[in-house]
Amino acid sequence: MRVIIKHRVLFLCRDNASRSIMAEALLRELAGDRFDAFSAGATPAARVHALAIAQLRPGVSDLAILSPKSWHEFTGDWAPRMDLVIAMDDCVDGFHAPAFPGTPRSIRWNFADPLAQDMTEAGRSRAFEKVFWQIVRRVSVFMTSPLDAVPTSDLATTVAPVPCATVTARHKEARSANAHDLCALSADIRSESGETPGSRSPARIGLARVGMA
Repeated sequence: MRVIIKHRVLFLCRDNASRSIMAEALLRELAGDRFDAFSAGATPAARVHALAIAQLRPGVSDLAILSPKSWHEFTGDWAPRMDLVIAMDDCVDGFHAPAFPGTPRSIRWNFADPLAQDMTEAGRSRAFEKVFWQIVRRVSVFMTSPLDAVPTSDLATTVAPVPCATVTARHKEARSANAHDLCALSADIRSESGETPGSRSPARIGLARVGMA
C-alpha cells in the first residue's frame, strides 16, 4: 500500500487578503492530496478581498474556509509544523516574520501587490486577474516538483510582469461558459502524475463540485 506524505506549506503576505489567500486556495484545490496549505499575514485584514474571491469562485470548491489570519497563529506549540514557508513578496522582511516551529525552509515568490495604492477600480480588477494567473502558473510548477528540489535561489525569484494575453483570453472564455481553466490545468497535472481517470483526489473532487471534472 502506497503511503502519501503530505507536506505543509504556509504562504505569507502583509494582510493575508489577496495573494497568499489565492496561493493557499489554489494549492489546496489542485494538490490537496499531497499538500496541506495555509496562509497568514503580519497585519491580517478583516476579510478576504472581494476581488480575490471573484478570481477563485469559478474553480475553487470551498471558499468558506478562507479567512485572513495572523502569522503568530502558527508560532505556538499547538501550531502545525510547516515544511515550507513561502513569502509572496519582500515586504514580509520589513515586518520581521517570526520563527516558525520546526525550522521550515523559507523561500520567496515576488508578486506585485494588487492592493497597491493609486489604482482605479478597473485597474485593480485587472491587477487581481493578472496576479491570479501568475500564481496559478507558479503553483502548478511548484506542485509538480519534489519539495526538496525547490531551489534556494527562489529566495530571489521575481515573477516579472510578463504579458498574460493568452491566459487572460482563456480565462475570459472559461468564465463565459461558467467554467475555469483550472479544469484543464488539473487534467494536465493528473496526466503527468499518472493519476487514473477514476481517481478521486481532493483536487478532482473539488473541481467536480463546480461541474469541471
